[in-house]
Amino acid sequence: MKDTLPTSTTRNPWAWIPTLYLAEGLPYVAVMTLSVILYKRLGISNTDIALYTGWLYLPWVIKPFWSPFVDLIKTKRMWTLAMQWTLAFALAAIAFTIPTALFFRLTLAVFWLVGFTSATHDIAADGFYMYALTKHQQSFYVGIRSTFYRIAIVLGQGVLVIIAGLVETGTGLEPALLRVEASPGYFSPLTLPTFEERHTGSSEPTFVFSAETLQAGIMPMEDDSLSATQRIATLSAAVRQANIRNGFTPQEVNPSNGQTIAASAKLESPFTTWVRNTFGEKRETAESAVSNVVAVGIRLSHAPQGDEKRILNINFKSGDPSIAIEQGSRLEFTADNWLQPAYLLFRIDPKLKEATTSTFVGTSGNIPYAWSTVFIVLSAFFLLVSLYHSWALPRPESDRPTEDLTARSLVRAFFQTFKTFFTKKQALPAILFMLLYRLPEAQFLKLVNPFLLDPIDKGGLGLTTGQVGLVYGTIGIIGLTIGGIIGGIVAARGGLKKWLFPMAWTLSLTGLTYVYMSYVPTSSMPVIYICVFIEQFGYGFGFTAYMLFLIYFSEGEHKTAHYAICTGFMALGMMLPGMAAGWLQEAIGYSHFFIWTFICSIATLAVCAAVKIDPQFGKK
Repeated sequence: MKDTLPTSTTRNPWAWIPTLYLAEGLPYVAVMTLSVILYKRLGISNTDIALYTGWLYLPWVIKPFWSPFVDLIKTKRMWTLAMQWTLAFALAAIAFTIPTALFFRLTLAVFWLVGFTSATHDIAADGFYMYALTKHQQSFYVGIRSTFYRIAIVLGQGVLVIIAGLVETGTGLEPALLRVEASPGYFSPLTLPTFEERHTGSSEPTFVFSAETLQAGIMPMEDDSLSATQRIATLSAAVRQANIRNGFTPQEVNPSNGQTIAASAKLESPFTTWVRNTFGEKRETAESAVSNVVAVGIRLSHAPQGDEKRILNINFKSGDPSIAIEQGSRLEFTADNWLQPAYLLFRIDPKLKEATTSTFVGTSGNIPYAWSTVFIVLSAFFLLVSLYHSWALPRPESDRPTEDLTARSLVRAFFQTFKTFFTKKQALPAILFMLLYRLPEAQFLKLVNPFLLDPIDKGGLGLTTGQVGLVYGTIGIIGLTIGGIIGGIVAARGGLKKWLFPMAWTLSLTGLTYVYMSYVPTSSMPVIYICVFIEQFGYGFGFTAYMLFLIYFSEGEHKTAHYAICTGFMALGMMLPGMAAGWLQEAIGYSHFFIWTFICSIATLAVCAAVKIDPQFGKK
């Protein structure tokens, strides 16, 4: 039978698939990632950020419950365009509410709207993809759509954050640079630093450090470890208390009981202890090592005008990541506290044996303006893409609303949609496939960035944030793109059934690169680039089979709603294993954790063997 799809308007899929899936990925990253960074930069506590933004994922989990309405009412093309127009105005609303006094409540409310709108757009866009393309075209372009969705994630986490940083830097005071030198020849005084009287002829305020260059020791203290540890704890507490007392940093409060949050001993359950002792790495620790700390003071040279606030954010700029800022990364200067010194506390890795340096930069730009700019850019993108898609999206004849729809028939069709999904042939093996095919990846992805960032003594590679961004923002996306495109091409030639197991094996075996890096820690960036490229290529290639299976199982009546239910199971399969991944890694270490994720590939191969697929699906 000829694989054709009549449409009233012929349009090359390359004209709309890339932009459609960029539009699908960007609002997701805005809600899930940019909201966290935004609130952190605006001074919201970690407790409130975790509590309130955690609920923003809910629309994508529960979207199957309203997917039948999208499938039955109007057309998928109409829903797609309507949601894009809504996103354009909603993102603009975020931009305009950021500078207000009630920004936290107002932006959270709009982020909820963006979340539900984006989830609805996902339902409509994925359904439109299946209506507008033949089965062969769906196979061919599935790698393209996945790739552009991932590109949208990278653009959101990378380019948009860079735009915010550039605007922030360009609207603030002169950046404050601090060089931190660590050497065995230095001694770290465990006391709060004092300021010499300084005068500046500049009429513009500037930030002044108590020392132009901070010198820190990297050898264990000469006195006993217990005494040194107590003195370090005393200095750390003094820095925290001084910054809170003078209003430079807020005191975090537990929203459940209103009490201040204090550091407390972490109690470990007997089961965690058993897992750690039975399966955990046996790492050697330097018991005599003492984590050296050093403090530096900073203040403004002139008072801010009126109610103006100067927010100073201190970030790592370059050098050795073994020198890290522990306290004072965000300080708020006002007309009431500018004469008082604020303090920064740096911690130096005790494993260092040789002299090293790091440079930190403090920026004090207009943070609300910077992030308003980001969301205006996003809003403008959706305004343009809505106009473009009004022309570019084809009008497939099969994409039409249900006729003679009444309230009673709508309710009946709603329940019928779920009934037909769960009574489909081989529904149970298919659901297990959706939940378990990505079991290794669901755990693996949560710990990739921490592994790259953690220092070597904790089992990581000790890369800087910039290096991690370069690895995944360039090499990783190249590997992902190539893997996704090749996966779509070969699936379109041989069909899903032929390539299911090769793709599953590729997805599983390429994860061994992280087993290698965890057992043979390397500082060679070319080696890391190669390993990340291989892993991301395997992910892009292997993920093609998963997306094609969701399309395959959704075929038939109510395909849009059924695909949304499939993606709900996909979200569940990623969410539940990922929630326990951090606990497991901390208990057994990175090396054993990556071995465990590879062992979980057995589940991936088992569910591939359990499902039956039409050999002709996806073939030309």
